[in-house]
Amino acid sequence: MTEEGSERENGRLASMDSVESRWVYQDEEGSEIDNDGDERGSAGDESPPRDSDDEDNAEQRLIRTGPRIDSFDVEALEVPSAQRNDFEDATLGRRIILAFQTLGVVFGDVGTSPLYTFSVMFSKAPVKSNEDVLGALSLVLYTLILISLIKYVLIVLWANDDGEGGTFALYSLICRHAKVSLLPNQLPSDARISSFRLKVPSAELERSLKIKERLEASLTLKKLLLMLVLAGTSMVIADGVVTPAMSVISAVGGLKIGVSGFTQDHVVMISVAFLIILFSVQRYGTSKVGLVVGPALFIWFCSLGGIGIYNLIKYDTSVLRAFNPIHIYYFFKHNSTKAWYSLGGCLLCATGSEAMFADLCYFSVRSVQLSFMFLVLPCLLLGYLGQAAYLMENHADTTQAFFSSVPSGAFWPVFLIANVAALIASRAMTTATFSCIKQSTALGCFPRLKIIHTSRKFMGQIYIPVMNWFLLALTLVLVCNISSIYEIGNAYGIAELGVMMMTTVLVTLVMLLIWQINIFVVLSFAIIFLGLELSFFSSVLWSVGDGSWIILVFAIVIFLIMYIWNYGSKLKYETEVRQKMSMDVLRELGPDLGTVRAPGIGLLYNELAKGVPAIFGHFLTTLPAVHSMIIFVCIKYVPVSVVPQSERFLFRRVCAKSYHMFRCVARYGYKDVRKENHQTFEQLLIESLEKFIRREAQERSLESDGDDDSDSEEEHSFSRILIAPNGSVYSLGVPLLAEFKDTNKFIAESSTSEEAKLEPSTDPTTIDAEQSLEKELSFLRKAKESGVVYLLGHGDIRARKDSWFIKKLVINYFYAFLRKNCRRGTANLTVPHSHLIQVGMTYMV
Repeated sequence: MTEEGSERENGRLASMDSVESRWVYQDEEGSEIDNDGDERGSAGDESPPRDSDDEDNAEQRLIRTGPRIDSFDVEALEVPSAQRNDFEDATLGRRIILAFQTLGVVFGDVGTSPLYTFSVMFSKAPVKSNEDVLGALSLVLYTLILISLIKYVLIVLWANDDGEGGTFALYSLICRHAKVSLLPNQLPSDARISSFRLKVPSAELERSLKIKERLEASLTLKKLLLMLVLAGTSMVIADGVVTPAMSVISAVGGLKIGVSGFTQDHVVMISVAFLIILFSVQRYGTSKVGLVVGPALFIWFCSLGGIGIYNLIKYDTSVLRAFNPIHIYYFFKHNSTKAWYSLGGCLLCATGSEAMFADLCYFSVRSVQLSFMFLVLPCLLLGYLGQAAYLMENHADTTQAFFSSVPSGAFWPVFLIANVAALIASRAMTTATFSCIKQSTALGCFPRLKIIHTSRKFMGQIYIPVMNWFLLALTLVLVCNISSIYEIGNAYGIAELGVMMMTTVLVTLVMLLIWQINIFVVLSFAIIFLGLELSFFSSVLWSVGDGSWIILVFAIVIFLIMYIWNYGSKLKYETEVRQKMSMDVLRELGPDLGTVRAPGIGLLYNELAKGVPAIFGHFLTTLPAVHSMIIFVCIKYVPVSVVPQSERFLFRRVCAKSYHMFRCVARYGYKDVRKENHQTFEQLLIESLEKFIRREAQERSLESDGDDDSDSEEEHSFSRILIAPNGSVYSLGVPLLAEFKDTNKFIAESSTSEEAKLEPSTDPTTIDAEQSLEKELSFLRKAKESGVVYLLGHGDIRARKDSWFIKKLVINYFYAFLRKNCRRGTANLTVPHSHLIQVGMTYMV
């Protein structure tokens, strides 16, 4: 039975770890070709070894087979099980505690929305009758239920990336299942990371595979997907400007109700002081923010609910009729275009919904759902119902709807807790913005900035000084120039709706590609929510001329910065790939590389995940000598949130053993913290290299033993087969290094298996192999004792003279400016200048 047929018999979705099966291309002769161009034939193939970077353009077809054990999988094989989210197995008591903590981190933004939602709505559509109040209330109730509850809490939260939420987490999740990243540095070994779990497409749902192939084959779709992600991210960063401005100025605005003669200018001055204090203390971190401010937000939500119940009883319980959606129709019938203008204000009741998803990394899905459904949503609904009940009898108090509805005896306590809640919401949103920038930097979409980790316990708690003061400056400009909460509310709506629409598109793609659910369910989700959000977006765009255009311009500027950085980085990487050194040239130079090999280890930093960078040839021609051991180090971010330390370094040998040259990929997830200094980094790297050399020798020994024991070439090729319970056939690994009979021959690739066990042997070949191993390890130790030097190649790019004017402008000026002012890639290692050798090189693109 074929593997494909066996999959069709298995009539359910197969959810597997990536180490269980893979999709590969197969040419007409039956050889398997990995997606990065590496090829391997059958076990008995005696063809000469090929360079691992050679490309195969033969006709190919897609098949599914067992995992290939690659030499870049040395450390990955150490971890038998995938890394799981810490909260998956939490007890009920633990989930309740987590649910309480979410109040201080996740729900600050959505919790402060009652401060301004009705005020902004009725500024666009003034109240003329009680029917207007009921219609606006009905709009608010169903916006909360549809967007916040159904879309985000019940659907989008499940589209997390192993506990990580947000726009880039969705993009990372999609990149794991399809090669849609424009930076061509993906390796098959990335899929062997323990946290890199995939759902394998089943035979009954070939739609997901067709979508995957379509995405990977179309450069236009890849660019469109990236632009959607960048647009959503730029809106999140813009949200980091608007949220503090809106929350603080709305809370402080309550003084106009409590203090007679208090003007809007006084509100602005106090708000500016609060904002300066807020951003100044941001650098102290929020490692315990959940426990510290959780009680404050709990009091705030209880206050909302209590005031709502009080107003319902005192004024008018008939507002409960607003749960009938017919009042939305009456609202639009009575107010026509004014009702449409008010949609932007209505959307403000759902602000913070995206924050629930973005801040998911600190909590579990269940804890967020429990908090929202059993505390946050009921209190919000009661708060809006209470305000509406008050407005049924006080049509003129819409400018400060919330504070006007607060009972006089409770005004000052409520005012105090409202300001605390506003500051908490602003601080949490700023922290989420930092996290978003870090993710985009890790995935090559934002210039590198200095990142300070404010907590030793929580790796997600970070502080970016440059962005902090930049956000403060923009927030102050917004508050001072647009002091009206109505205009700021419109800007708020633009930022929120931008990221909401991008999330809807990305989650729709996740449903099709990864969840593989019914197409009618997917279309219903996309049509309902994207249609709803487009309606809201058309409303806020119509009012963009009132001053909220500032935030739209800011988002566009951030988008251009991100796109130009990604475009320049992609051009630079592709140029380095094209101009990388040929392996034949290195072999012709010989083990001494045409120069003097001085004692020591040289770590040559480059961005290539494969091949020898052209900058190395520049080192050979510039320096009088090179080190006796050369390691090409590539710092690479992979589309997972965290890479376990045991899977950090992956090695491959470059040229013959006598060259003492290795390629190393140091892999990090987009949420990983790079705190190690250069001594720690060197120690970890060299220990991993020793481990690689030992296991390489073990595999060679096992390969030699396997050749002696096999009776025939055919038996040797097919003796390691596993038939799964569902009938699928998986290869446990074709005998490795079969083509390398002589240890002095060039090693193109070596592999290891943690199940491999060496039995004691007195075979002379084994003894020679052990001696060779000890000799190489001794060479490594002596080189380490002689010192480690960092060889840094600064590769700049310039547009060719015959390039288009726009390309010259973007590359030679904009990208060059960003690259000149961004943080160097090795700055996190704090390498002393005495250990650095730098060489510059310019590529024409």
